Amino acid sequence: MAVISLRLNQNEERMVDFLSDYYEQDKSSLIKYSLKELYEDLVDRQVIDEYEAKESKGEAIFYDSDEIINMLTPKNVT
Repeated sequence: MAVISLRLNQNEERMVDFLSDYYEQDKSSLIKYSLKELYEDLVDRQVIDEYEAKESKGEAIFYDSDEIINMLTPKNVT
């Protein structure tokens, strides 16, 4: 496991203290959580960019909720 030293100015330290208290997490867990959220945002942005590229080329398919329900409903049920 890596150990990282982090330097914070007074405002940043107060923010970390406040958020740590607010979310009832230790500072290390809070920072790990923040990193995970930032990474998930990045991945989400990449997926959105890929979809928008397909959409601009006319390659994206959009299904509304009724179509999805029909796809999931068994056809031979009596």
